[in-house]
Amino acid sequence: MKKTTRVNHPPRVDLAPDNHPVVAPIYQTVKFEFDSLDETMKALRGERQGFFYTRSSNPTTRQLELTLAELQGRDDCLVTASGVGAIAQTLLALTKAGDHVICFVETYNPSRYLIRRLLGRFGVTNTMLSIEDLDGMERELAARPTKLVFFESPTNPVTKIADIAAITKLARAKGALTVMDNTFAGKRYHEYPDFLTRLGGADPARSTFAAVDWPPLSEEGTFGPGIAGRVVLDGETHGYLTEDARLTNVSARVLAEQNPDAVFVYLGAVDIAGHGSGATSADYTNTIEAVDAMIGQLVAGSPGASDVVAGGECHRFATECRRSRNGYARRAERSRAGTHPDASAPTSTPCRLRCTGSSSGTSYATSSPLR
Repeated sequence: MKKTTRVNHPPRVDLAPDNHPVVAPIYQTVKFEFDSLDETMKALRGERQGFFYTRSSNPTTRQLELTLAELQGRDDCLVTASGVGAIAQTLLALTKAGDHVICFVETYNPSRYLIRRLLGRFGVTNTMLSIEDLDGMERELAARPTKLVFFESPTNPVTKIADIAAITKLARAKGALTVMDNTFAGKRYHEYPDFLTRLGGADPARSTFAAVDWPPLSEEGTFGPGIAGRVVLDGETHGYLTEDARLTNVSARVLAEQNPDAVFVYLGAVDIAGHGSGATSADYTNTIEAVDAMIGQLVAGSPGASDVVAGGECHRFATECRRSRNGYARRAERSRAGTHPDASAPTSTPCRLRCTGSSSGTSYATSSPLR
């Protein structure tokens, strides 16, 4: 065999029947093969078990699926690259041209987009109601044949709780399928608390502060009760740019007057602009610039952000924004112990962590160990 061929077909290394890996290997191959064409065709027809192409499945992803199914007490599981990918696969698999879908206005915006725009291109119609409008759902089911009802509980992001029993009962009475996205139901903050709560538990002497203007971050337990100080504003009611500015002013005062050891500030306007206007819109760009100025205000106003102070204390700032058309993400660091913004502080140096975020996910930073 030529050496160039051998590189693609290296010698096999077989394990003895009583010799097993402690951790299952990660399969990186794209393709799998069988000993004969007949066996390959059987696998493709579903007449025997086996793997053919990693995009469909491989032993690594299958092990994850079986583990998740067992942990959650389910018959089976299908893993996908993203949550929206899972929703898209489900909707495309269950509907066809001429079908009708009921969905709800409180549902996650990308999921609504898939139903209204993507399925709509293929001749699937939809009716959008409020998740609380059970009478309207009953009327709609009676008015026309409906293939499925898609809903969330709790809804994302306004966290309304759906009447699951009533929705499924109404749908089944008319022969409609029900699909529920339980993204928000899966959180277990008592087991996996936020980083401020973990810091307070590890070192009660540390002072912590959280400031958010998306109420569910506080109401749903994302930030635990053990945080020393917090401010919660309501961007949903009063507008996120307005509340972002108020939150920035309040947080800047806390940084200047109290100088907490660890801080998290959530600014929600960029996320709302991205969802509402799109990543290529002027509104989105302008909102990023406005929120960037607010983050700059927090960084500039933090004690020791620009001055070297005796004692060798360092500050770390992290900002995150996931929804920019350029994948906008930047980190700004200032160190009291070093002259360069990226200078790493010695491990013995106490470090104050500042986190500001303008995305729908958790903003976090890793820096010198907090001791």
